[in-house]
Amino acid sequence: MTTTPGFTGLRAVILHRANDDVQRLTRQLGVLGLDTHVQWQPLKTTATADLVLVDADAGWAGILPWEREKNPVPLIALLSSEAPGRVAWALDHGANALISKPVAASAVYPALVMAFRFHAQSLQVARELDEMRERLRLRPLVLAAVQALMQRFDLDEAAAYRQLRQQAMQSQLALEHVAADVLSLSASARAAK
Repeated sequence: MTTTPGFTGLRAVILHRANDDVQRLTRQLGVLGLDTHVQWQPLKTTATADLVLVDADAGWAGILPWEREKNPVPLIALLSSEAPGRVAWALDHGANALISKPVAASAVYPALVMAFRFHAQSLQVARELDEMRERLRLRPLVLAAVQALMQRFDLDEAAAYRQLRQQAMQSQLALEHVAADVLSLSASARAAK
């Protein structure tokens, strides 16, 4: 079972015009331990926010300081409209959860849990995707290292690849990094001749 996060001491920024919904939301966030700031102007930075809640009914392209779907903190969309364009706007800007308006106090905690969980998952997926792209970019090094091992030790391709994998496992490094080391040693050996 996964534990649910605590929110005490976190800072929330609500990008919404002041109204009854915002008062209910601010009160409930306070009950959950969050410090809240309300503004209806573009957010300049997320340096002072651990969470952003935005009026998706009236949001515009410049209200958030990040590129689409690149939110550095969890984002909750506040939405009363069923207009597909407004829902799409929230999704395009990386909303991790939704609170329907009028705001019900009982909707706030589940939305916070979901937003923080989904945001953490999206960051993890982005990191893994970056790692996979980097490994794919470095794949030609693996091929070149296998070829270098084949020539240097008179091995067939399968044996050279096994040797490279074994070195990677023993050194607890990625195959691509070991391949770079093998190529560097091969280049040094050629230069010494």
